[in-house]
Amino acid sequence: MRHLLMAAAVAVLGTGAQAEELRIGTASLGGAFYPMGQSISNLVNKYAGGDISMVPVVTGGSVQNPRLIGSGEVEIAITNNNLAKLAVAGKGPYSSGALDIKAVAALHPSVLHMITLEGSDIETFEDLKGKRVAVGPAGGGTLGFLNFLLPMHDMTVEDITPSFLSYSDGFSQLTDGNVDAALALSGYPAGAVMQASAGADLKFISFSDGKLDEAISKNAAYASVTIPSDVYDTGSDGQVLGVNNMLIVPSDTDADVVEAIVSSVFDHLDEFKAENANAKQIDPELSKSLAIDLHEGAARYFGK
Repeated sequence: MRHLLMAAAVAVLGTGAQAEELRIGTASLGGAFYPMGQSISNLVNKYAGGDISMVPVVTGGSVQNPRLIGSGEVEIAITNNNLAKLAVAGKGPYSSGALDIKAVAALHPSVLHMITLEGSDIETFEDLKGKRVAVGPAGGGTLGFLNFLLPMHDMTVEDITPSFLSYSDGFSQLTDGNVDAALALSGYPAGAVMQASAGADLKFISFSDGKLDEAISKNAAYASVTIPSDVYDTGSDGQVLGVNNMLIVPSDTDADVVEAIVSSVFDHLDEFKAENANAKQIDPELSKSLAIDLHEGAARYFGK
């Protein structure tokens, strides 16, 4: 088996031996994936009976995470529906080869935060032309959205001056005036945006009429999400593009290990929601209709 740590975890499951540590791939600091992975790890460490332990790992984010699963650098990871489907098909960012992964569970939705400072002349996506934009870390999910949206607006990445920064650094650069706008694909509230809103007045960058509907019509994995104005103390609600997230594992992961992880999390969903604000947006029923096949261990739990 390629994933030696998973094999070791299977060997000790139920034996009372020392737990094997499973690494969960998250994203950069300042987004929602790292605290989500931290909360999942806490629940697994508390309720998996001592046979499995888990630790969150900072990664490039949702684009990189399927590759890290494929290379065995992490044993479980967070990505989104759209990227998981591309990874299994060997398309888009994964055109070098399809990845053998399965879904574990649906998580919170991620939304594309497009933020600038109140008073900026940037109002719509088209206004980013010629501007300095913090676009998130290389390998993060924000870039996939950006590469999708730029051609829709007759733009290329050469039309902006991109800065490849963690979400925390990107939004710090925004409030310091070193970039004109900052993007982050994250659940909400996102830590980086919350921190920026504490010291500056922010506003959402909107879509021109019809552009949000056009984006959704071109990719069924995307959805329109409204972020209420009181989340970041903006002058108005944000109408943004979103996508649902999921946990993924290698297909050859032992079913008992996966079922133990899922039950540790979803048997204690109230505790999960109390610890993590984004967990309040999780609908367990969505785990039965994800973009890729559900792992056998997860299917046992969700009754599919």
